[in-house]
Amino acid sequence: MIRINCCKITFLIRLNLLALLMLFSFSLSAQSLKPKFRVIGFYTGINDKAHVSFVHEANRWFAGLARKMQFSYDSTKNWENLNSEFLKNYEIVLFLDSRPDKQEQRVAFEQFMKGGGAWMGFHFAAFALTPSDFPQNWNWYHNEFLGAGEYKGNTWRPTAAILRVERPHHPASQHLPPTFKASPNEWYSWKNDLRKNPDIDILLSIDPSSFPLGTGPKAWEIWHKGDYPVVWTNRKYRMLYINMGHNDIDYEGKMNRDLSQTFTNDIQNKLVIDALKWLGKQK
Repeated sequence: MIRINCCKITFLIRLNLLALLMLFSFSLSAQSLKPKFRVIGFYTGINDKAHVSFVHEANRWFAGLARKMQFSYDSTKNWENLNSEFLKNYEIVLFLDSRPDKQEQRVAFEQFMKGGGAWMGFHFAAFALTPSDFPQNWNWYHNEFLGAGEYKGNTWRPTAAILRVERPHHPASQHLPPTFKASPNEWYSWKNDLRKNPDIDILLSIDPSSFPLGTGPKAWEIWHKGDYPVVWTNRKYRMLYINMGHNDIDYEGKMNRDLSQTFTNDIQNKLVIDALKWLGKQK
């Protein structure tokens, strides 16, 4: 006759249930720790104190946002990392203040974008002027990808502008009001007319109520009229260019302290946040 120890069986059942519960909890934790998408920010951090200020601010802001939104954020000033093997680890690439100069880096980035990768660029990342230290010698990037071609001019000093939302139903701009005041910035104009490019969707432009925009001292640094796109996408790629990215600096006082920051503007931040969500979705 076999005697069954009921207490022992009950203990074993409870032990097994506890083990299953722990395994299930561990599985849920592992899933919750997996980032929604992975972002890598490239920067140079040496050209113009205003750009350097923005880079440091951006790296802090994106790192904090990553914790809240559960994506991963890394940054590097080593442009040698712009290669196909390294980029396999990321879904979104940011250019915070410049662009790659070596041919192999440019090829790797073009392949990344044509392979379905995503990109967000700020301010100086679109700059090109021949002759200068940053000549227009990358036709795919400046003419096809960005569509802007070479730099044409800019406002000065860094000044806040009223921006007009032109595509309120785009995922990146859907939560923005029709117009809003942007952070102080050095605003760029371009040689190519973006509105004539069928692949370009302009999301934001400078509203006429901003004029005159800039304080000079040079006359051409003050805009009194004109059409100036500042945020756009290219339908052929998962990309977004944002002209903002130049903090105001105390140049005259020779203190080189920040007089403004870019990511203290909650409305403007909605653009970046929604753009990241849009770019982070799998194609």
